[in-house]
Amino acid sequence: MSTDIAGYTYDQNLPASPVSTSDLDLLLSTLLWTDDDAAALARAGTVLGPQVEEILDVWYGYVGSHPHLVASFNGADGQPSGDYLAAVRHRFGQWIRDLCNRPWDQSWLNYQNEIARRHTDAMGDTDHVASDQTHIPLRYLIAFIWPITATIRPFLAGTGADTAEVDAMHAAWFKAVTLTVSLWSQPYDPARW
Repeated sequence: MSTDIAGYTYDQNLPASPVSTSDLDLLLSTLLWTDDDAAALARAGTVLGPQVEEILDVWYGYVGSHPHLVASFNGADGQPSGDYLAAVRHRFGQWIRDLCNRPWDQSWLNYQNEIARRHTDAMGDTDHVASDQTHIPLRYLIAFIWPITATIRPFLAGTGADTAEVDAMHAAWFKAVTLTVSLWSQPYDPARW
């Protein structure tokens, strides 16, 4: 799965994540992740992939309507950077595809760690933005789980799948988003993660 998205370094030689595959297994157990969830998430990926731009329109509309959230995309002048928003948008769309379609292995963990760094100590570096923000506050990263989950349901339901199938895909998506935010929280407090 190759892409030419600026700053998308999934298949590159990234540093190893401090989160091990054993840690991942424990998180999955905590989330009550099952083989049925994995299958439902894969089905969700086939539904969501063609709708990525529409999904991002909803998410970006949400972020843009909340000054405290869009501030994460500020440039040095303290105003949201259109270039920064556009660059992240492409990677955000790829995150949807990767979450649903990539195997959750060491390479996936390594890239989740890279995303986590971009929310913290390396914020703005990937896109060469001299942001006035040093990190995305962890509280907003955690709180964002719900909007990212709630707003995806109409996209899953719009396929004509029955309610039970939509419920299964939505539950798997919710667990997967919670998992990634759990992983992305690691650099905020590595010693106590």
